[in-house]
Amino acid sequence: MMSDATEKSLFAAPPLAEQERMVEAILFASAEPVSLREMEERMPHGSDPAEALAYLRRRYEGRGVRVVKVGEAWALRTAPDLSFLLQKEVVEQRKLSRAAVETLAIIAYHQPVTRAEIEEIRGVAVSRGTIDQLLEMDWIRFGRRRMTPGRPVTFVVTQGFLDHFGLESARDLPGLKELRAAGLLDNRAMPGSEAEDEAPDTSQPELFESPDLEDDGDLIEEDDG
Repeated sequence: MMSDATEKSLFAAPPLAEQERMVEAILFASAEPVSLREMEERMPHGSDPAEALAYLRRRYEGRGVRVVKVGEAWALRTAPDLSFLLQKEVVEQRKLSRAAVETLAIIAYHQPVTRAEIEEIRGVAVSRGTIDQLLEMDWIRFGRRRMTPGRPVTFVVTQGFLDHFGLESARDLPGLKELRAAGLLDNRAMPGSEAEDEAPDTSQPELFESPDLEDDGDLIEEDDG
């Protein structure tokens, strides 16, 4: 029969420094952001990944790599001021249509939003293919159903979307002034905004600067298929 001291030693949590190394290894090896619950499941019993993560974040402050929060998960990412070192011009075979860009922007800024609400804001029908493409890319997902007749499903952006655009949460999406200052949005109103009725041109600007987006012509056209 084991003594109390032996039993405690077998189930004692590793030292905090060792837990910090474990968290670092998990984040380094993972291609996707990792939640605290996932870290806890992988680490020895009694470990405190939240505390280890806090120490790890401080250790990486000011370095070329830092620990960042992505939604409810964590990841190792290049420091923003050094991102230019990793940029590379590539040709993307798969592009988003302008209709998909509009739909994605509306979901990001109005979530949770139903398909009918998206169509009301855009002023045209949204094709099933557009929604399916965004779902397949894991940039949007199904949200809760509305407690209205028919109980329509809503759409929200995913953790993958936040990670792609370097956002901690949807609350960090840039505002209109920031978008215009960055040259990503002109002075015309966004669909669904209060100033829309005053704007003579209803064109939707590109809200996200990404190699995955391309211009496919007139914005007010009906989606294909």
